[in-house]
Amino acid sequence: MKRLVLATRNAHKVEELRELLNDEEIQVLSLEDFPDMPEVVEDGDTFAANALKKARSVAKVVQLPTLADDSGLEVDLLASAPGVYSARFAGSKATDLDNNQKLLSLLKDHPEIKERTGRFKSVIALVMPDGLEKVVEGSCEGLILTELRGKSGFGYDPLFFVPEYNATFAELSMEIKNKISHRGCAFRNIVEEIRKLKTDN
Repeated sequence: MKRLVLATRNAHKVEELRELLNDEEIQVLSLEDFPDMPEVVEDGDTFAANALKKARSVAKVVQLPTLADDSGLEVDLLASAPGVYSARFAGSKATDLDNNQKLLSLLKDHPEIKERTGRFKSVIALVMPDGLEKVVEGSCEGLILTELRGKSGFGYDPLFFVPEYNATFAELSMEIKNKISHRGCAFRNIVEEIRKLKTDN
């Protein structure tokens, strides 16, 4: 596998994936390399449904191995919300700050950090041009802070605190973040699936 399409226009995700693929000699393309690609509506009710829909749609057009992920934050006090609505939690045009402020508002009656448990979850689907599909997931457990901390990362990273490192995702180095993140975990799992496919063939 020399080329791989990541079905996203999110530069942060592409950067993360390229970091993880540093030693694999695989060229990572994104939807920015296919400007005429129509948007895929993420209307599934699970991360897996959305990831598969995106990967299938893009692979059909580009005829290259395609990875698509759907990921988000699950907060236990909110019955696993925002979940699949993480990116649009505060509305279809919400910014990261809007989403973070809504999350803080919903948790304001629970000031004890130890009660504010949650996880980042990522599901990655790999769809090959011949129709073969693989789906894996990864997660990272943490706590939701009462205020934003850190300048790196994106999304809910400034609120997602990892006790083992005494830092939020927005304060961690890219190296550590890739090591422990939900997406990093999921991607390592999909790499294992790719290696199995090579062995089987």
